[in-house]
Amino acid sequence: MTALIRVLLVDDHPLVIDGIQARLEDEGGIEVVGRANNGREAIEAAKSLQPDVILMDISMPVMNGLEATRELQQTMPETRVLILSMHDNREYMVQLIQSGAKGYILKDVSAAEMVSAVETVYRGGTYFSSSASQTLFSQFEAPEVSATPSASGLTRRETTVLKLLAEGRNNKEIAKVLGISVRTVETHRQNIKSKLDIHTAAGLTRYAIEHDLVQLS
Repeated sequence: MTALIRVLLVDDHPLVIDGIQARLEDEGGIEVVGRANNGREAIEAAKSLQPDVILMDISMPVMNGLEATRELQQTMPETRVLILSMHDNREYMVQLIQSGAKGYILKDVSAAEMVSAVETVYRGGTYFSSSASQTLFSQFEAPEVSATPSASGLTRRETTVLKLLAEGRNNKEIAKVLGISVRTVETHRQNIKSKLDIHTAAGLTRYAIEHDLVQLS
């Protein structure tokens, strides 16, 4: 029997938590092991319950989701935080990626997509709902192919590939932009991950933002 994914729900509205819990558990494969009403409670609950994934709201009293995510990544770096919000606020998204959140979905997504997001984050991936992705990446400026190599040892081409990845381009799109094969793009991606010791899309995006490889307007 496959183990259930243990989830902690964090939201200051009990009716919202009730609805989310019902949607998750009705789809199967997920067990809600705890609930919290604010970020401070979430941190305490996470320590005692050791959930696989935390579904975290942003706007809450006492401690908001951004602060809680930041602290959880310092004290429990293996904890996977998935943000669940009513608003596709780009500023929040960038800050949350930098704080270590593994994804961002809106509360109006379908039950199936919510479960898919939890499963993706649980497996170590990142997940942004469609509208959240559009909001996050729509204002990145186009990268310069002649970018200078970063201090980490990336070549010019690897730096350009990293910029395009942070912009939300997939391997096929990057290959078309640069006039190279998809296999070559995949090789560059592996080299970038190895050199930076970063192995997730969110981590690479966070690195690109923090090192000004992409410009946020």
